[in-house]
Amino acid sequence: VQLQASGGGLAQAGGSLRLSCAASGIIFNFITVRWYRQPPGKERESVATISSNGETTYADSVKGRFTISRNTSNNTVYLQMDSLKPEDTAVYYCSAYLLGSQYWGQGTQVTVSS
Repeated sequence: VQLQASGGGLAQAGGSLRLSCAASGIIFNFITVRWYRQPPGKERESVATISSNGETTYADSVKGRFTISRNTSNNTVYLQMDSLKPEDTAVYYCSAYLLGSQYWGQGTQVTVSS
Protein backbone atom coordinates (compact mmCIF):
# COMPACT_ATOMS: atom_id res chain seq x y z
CA VAL A 1 0.00 0.00 0.00
CA GLN A 2 1.36 3.38 -1.01
CA LEU A 3 -0.17 6.79 -0.53
CA GLN A 4 1.14 9.79 -2.44
CA ALA A 5 0.19 13.21 -1.15
CA SER A 6 0.64 16.30 -3.29
CA GLY A 7 -0.69 19.78 -3.88
CA GLY A 8 0.86 21.71 -1.03
CA GLY A 9 2.52 25.05 -1.49
CA LEU A 10 2.36 28.68 -0.58
CA ALA A 11 -0.92 30.57 -0.46
CA GLN A 12 -2.05 33.92 0.81
CA ALA A 13 -4.61 34.23 3.56
CA GLY A 14 -8.05 33.89 2.03
CA GLY A 15 -6.72 31.79 -0.80
CA SER A 16 -7.23 28.16 -1.73
CA LEU A 17 -5.24 25.01 -2.25
CA ARG A 18 -6.26 21.49 -3.14
CA LEU A 19 -4.37 18.53 -1.77
CA SER A 20 -4.46 15.13 -3.42
CA CYS A 21 -3.83 11.70 -1.97
CA ALA A 22 -3.38 9.03 -4.61
CA ALA A 23 -3.32 5.38 -3.62
CA SER A 24 -1.85 2.22 -5.00
CA GLY A 25 -2.43 -1.22 -3.58
CA ILE A 26 -5.63 -0.14 -1.91
CA ILE A 27 -9.06 0.93 -3.08
CA PHE A 28 -10.31 4.09 -1.44
CA ASN A 29 -13.96 3.25 -2.07
CA PHE A 30 -14.06 0.74 0.76
CA ILE A 31 -12.02 2.31 3.51
CA THR A 32 -11.73 5.35 5.73
CA VAL A 33 -9.27 8.02 4.69
CA ARG A 34 -8.22 10.88 6.90
CA TRP A 35 -6.18 14.02 6.42
CA TYR A 36 -3.99 15.09 9.30
CA ARG A 37 -1.77 18.10 9.75
CA GLN A 38 1.15 18.96 11.96
CA PRO A 39 1.77 22.67 12.53
CA PRO A 40 5.31 23.76 13.41
CA GLY A 41 6.15 22.78 16.97
CA LYS A 42 2.78 21.14 17.55
CA GLU A 43 1.34 17.66 17.56
CA ARG A 44 -0.31 16.06 14.58
CA GLU A 45 -4.06 16.58 14.47
CA SER A 46 -6.93 15.17 12.47
CA VAL A 47 -8.40 17.57 9.95
CA ALA A 48 -10.97 15.73 7.84
CA THR A 49 -12.24 12.19 7.37
CA ILE A 50 -14.18 10.40 4.69
CA SER A 51 -15.53 6.99 5.60
CA SER A 52 -16.23 4.02 3.36
CA ASN A 53 -19.88 5.06 3.08
CA GLY A 54 -18.93 8.59 2.08
CA GLU A 55 -19.70 10.24 5.40
CA THR A 56 -17.41 13.19 6.08
CA THR A 57 -16.34 14.80 9.33
CA TYR A 58 -14.18 17.80 10.04
CA ALA A 59 -12.22 19.40 12.83
CA ASP A 60 -14.01 22.46 14.17
CA SER A 61 -11.10 24.63 13.09
CA VAL A 62 -11.66 23.85 9.40
CA LYS A 63 -15.40 23.24 9.26
CA GLY A 64 -17.00 25.26 6.50
CA ARG A 65 -13.65 25.98 4.85
CA PHE A 66 -12.24 22.55 3.95
CA THR A 67 -13.92 19.82 1.94
CA ILE A 68 -12.78 16.20 1.71
CA SER A 69 -13.90 14.19 -1.29
CA ARG A 70 -13.14 10.97 -3.08
CA ASN A 71 -12.78 10.24 -6.79
CA THR A 72 -13.30 6.55 -7.38
CA SER A 73 -12.25 6.68 -11.02
CA ASN A 74 -8.67 7.60 -10.17
CA ASN A 75 -8.56 6.29 -6.59
CA THR A 76 -7.72 9.67 -5.14
CA VAL A 77 -8.93 11.56 -2.09
CA TYR A 78 -8.84 15.33 -2.15
CA LEU A 79 -8.79 18.04 0.45
CA GLN A 80 -10.09 21.32 -0.93
CA MET A 81 -8.93 24.11 1.36
CA ASP A 82 -10.61 27.50 0.97
CA SER A 83 -10.46 30.70 2.99
CA LEU A 84 -7.03 29.69 4.19
CA LYS A 85 -5.64 31.21 7.37
CA PRO A 86 -2.04 31.52 8.56
CA GLU A 87 -2.88 29.02 11.29
CA ASP A 88 -3.51 26.42 8.58
CA THR A 89 0.24 26.37 7.97
CA ALA A 90 1.38 22.80 8.56
CA VAL A 91 2.63 19.63 6.99
CA TYR A 92 -0.42 17.74 5.77
CA TYR A 93 -0.59 13.94 5.68
CA CYS A 94 -3.13 11.54 4.29
CA SER A 95 -3.79 8.25 6.02
CA ALA A 96 -5.86 5.18 5.24
CA TYR A 97 -7.20 2.52 7.58
CA LEU A 98 -7.46 -1.07 6.41
CA LEU A 99 -7.87 -4.30 8.34
CA GLY A 100 -6.52 -2.89 11.55
CA SER A 101 -3.56 -1.17 9.95
CA GLN A 102 -2.97 2.50 9.30
CA TYR A 103 -1.04 3.61 6.25
CA TRP A 104 0.54 7.02 5.76
CA GLY A 105 1.56 9.09 2.82
CA GLN A 106 4.50 11.44 2.92
CA GLY A 107 3.67 14.93 4.09
CA THR A 108 3.05 17.93 1.90
CA GLN A 109 3.84 21.39 3.19
CA VAL A 110 1.17 24.06 3.22
CA THR A 111 2.25 27.58 4.09
CA VAL A 112 -0.26 30.41 4.38
CA SER A 113 1.03 33.96 4.50
CA SER A 114 -0.87 36.81 6.09
